[in-house]
Amino acid sequence: MKIDEAQIAFIMKVLTANVAEELAKVSGTSTTDALRDFMGTKTYNVLLRPKSRLYRESPAYVVDMVEAERSGDWARWLEI
Repeated sequence: MKIDEAQIAFIMKVLTANVAEELAKVSGTSTTDALRDFMGTKTYNVLLRPKSRLYRESPAYVVDMVEAERSGDWARWLEI
């Protein structure tokens, strides 16, 4: 089944919201603050590129990428 651009955009928005919720839990901040922080990451920029197919991953996977990025563990970030 082929996914069209509108479906990909919707999936990205839902994934972004889910990742923000998870990051808020981990960091103890509001979802809004977590979303703002997430939107400033390289991981978010990768998510915005449909060719990366990051939108197909789980929120936990993306959160792991964000945590690797924040800790400066670029080898792990690239591995994920």
